[in-house]
Amino acid sequence: MNIKSLFNQYKEQSLYGRYIPFDSIAPLLSTQSKIGMLKLEGRSEEARDIHSLTIGNGAFKIFMWSQMHGNESTTTKSIFDLLNFLSFEGALQEQVLKSCTIKVLPMLNPDGAECYTRENANNIDLNRDAQNKSQRETNVLFNVFEAFKPDLCLNMHDQRSIFSVGNTAKSAVISFLAPSADESKSITDSRAYAMQLISSINQKLQPLIPNHIGRYDDAFNINCVGHTFQSLGVPTILFEAGLYPGDYQREKTREYIFYSLIYLLELVTTTKTSLPKINHYTTIPENKKLFFDVIIRDAKISNIPELVDIAIQFEEKLLNKKIELVPKVHKIGDLSKFFAHKNLKANGKSVFINDNSTIQNHQIIKELSIENEKISMI
Repeated sequence: MNIKSLFNQYKEQSLYGRYIPFDSIAPLLSTQSKIGMLKLEGRSEEARDIHSLTIGNGAFKIFMWSQMHGNESTTTKSIFDLLNFLSFEGALQEQVLKSCTIKVLPMLNPDGAECYTRENANNIDLNRDAQNKSQRETNVLFNVFEAFKPDLCLNMHDQRSIFSVGNTAKSAVISFLAPSADESKSITDSRAYAMQLISSINQKLQPLIPNHIGRYDDAFNINCVGHTFQSLGVPTILFEAGLYPGDYQREKTREYIFYSLIYLLELVTTTKTSLPKINHYTTIPENKKLFFDVIIRDAKISNIPELVDIAIQFEEKLLNKKIELVPKVHKIGDLSKFFAHKNLKANGKSVFINDNSTIQNHQIIKELSIENEKISMI
C-alpha cells in the first residue's frame, strides 16, 4: 500500500489552515451522513450543535473526538481525510468497516473553535473537567462514551511549537501518550494495549518522519479525560499534532496524523499477537520544551552590555476569520541549550525591533532588523 498516494487522493480540500470553526465542517457532516449515521448528541454552552458520526458495523468499537480545545484543529482536518478514505471502496476500507464500529465527535468545542480559544465559552478547559462535568460539552462526551461503550478511545489534540523530541534538535511533529490510569502510573491491561498500539504506529511512521515522534508527559491527572477513561479500563491514546518544520498551517502534520490513523486501523483489524512489547513504548523519547519559533544568536542590544540570544515566539491571533502569527520577544540571554525553528545569526551586530535597539521581554515585534537589513521571521 502506497500510503502517501492515499493522502493525496482523500485529503479534504475544503479544510485548510488553523481556523476550522463549525461552519467549515457542517457541509461535510451532511455529506458523510451518506456513509454513516449522523446524530445530534447535544449542544454547547452557546447552543451550537455537537454531532457524532458513526460508521462501520464491526464488533471492535473505536471512539474518537477532536477540537476539545477549540484552537486545536489539525486532527479535525485529519479526521475528515480519514472519513473520505473510508467512504470509498477498497480492501482495507472493507476490512475496517466489517471489523470496527467507529464513532467520531469531529468538534467537541464548537464555541472555542468559533473564537479560536482553548477553552469553551465559559473559559473552562474541557480536558480538566472530567470529574466535575460542569460543562455541557463534557457531559456530551461522557454520555456518548457511556452509551457507546468503546473498546478504544482516541483523544485528538494539537501541541505547541515549543516541544522537542527528547533533548534533540528535532521538533515533535507528532507525540503520543498512553495516559496513566492512576497516581503510580501502573501498567494496567488497557494502558499496556495503548502502549503497544503506539509503539507499532511509531515504528511505521519513523521512515516517514525519522526522529520527529515524541512521547507526551504521563503525569497523572484524573481531571483529564484520557486519564479518566484509562482509569475506567478503556484503552486510550492521546494524539498530539505538533509543528513540522516551517509548517505553521499544520498541513504536513495533518498528513502524518492521517497516516497514524490508517496504521492504527490496520493494527486493530489484524492479529494482536504481532504488536510490539510494551518496553518499545518507553524507547520513544519524552517531549522536552526546548524549542522557540525564532532565535537570534549573538545579538547586540543597547540595554545589555554583553552579546545575547533573543528568543521569539509566535502568538496565534484570530483576525477577520484568519489566524495571524504575532511575534513576541519571549526570552533574552544565553540560549545555547535551546533550539529554534528558524535561527538567525547576528554575529555581534546590533538588533533593532520596531526601530528600537532597547529590547524587552513580551515586546510585540512589528519589524525586525539586524543593522540595516530587515529580516523576515517566517
